[in-house]
Amino acid sequence: VSTLIAHSQESVTSRPSPTAIVTMKFEDTYVKVTYSQPHKRGRDVFGSLVPFGEVWRTGANEATELTTTEAILIGGKRIDAGTYSIFTIPQKDKWTVILNKELGQWGAYNYNEEADLVRFDVPVEDVKEVVWEPFTIAFEQKNEHADLLMMWDSTMVSIPIEFLDH
Repeated sequence: VSTLIAHSQESVTSRPSPTAIVTMKFEDTYVKVTYSQPHKRGRDVFGSLVPFGEVWRTGANEATELTTTEAILIGGKRIDAGTYSIFTIPQKDKWTVILNKELGQWGAYNYNEEADLVRFDVPVEDVKEVVWEPFTIAFEQKNEHADLLMMWDSTMVSIPIEFLDH
């Protein structure tokens, strides 16, 4: 059984890129991603607004953050319970996903590679037409396995997550 989970919550102040939160739970493990949703607004997104080959905050405003209450595997890499910044390096055919230990960052301006916890690559899935006006993150959960989906314009990446027995 596959369940697509996406919750959005606008911040108190009206920003052009509103804050959104997505969550999922399996047994005792709760996972939450907090991010800001930039909108396409007629602009060329990947390779232009978001340059290829450069570290991206993976959204807008503050760096995107992932919180997990128990250890999980993400992209095949084990991470312990905690909160981490998510950065990505988009390319035309793949994205490098980075979980970083420094929190509370505005964008990727002060990104510190020495604080990286894990890095891994995921392939880009091209969609033939513009599907996502706002940058959207969602979970697609299948019991102890899930995919963290990142979608914008006509691009989607899927990051595998596995819940561990504790």
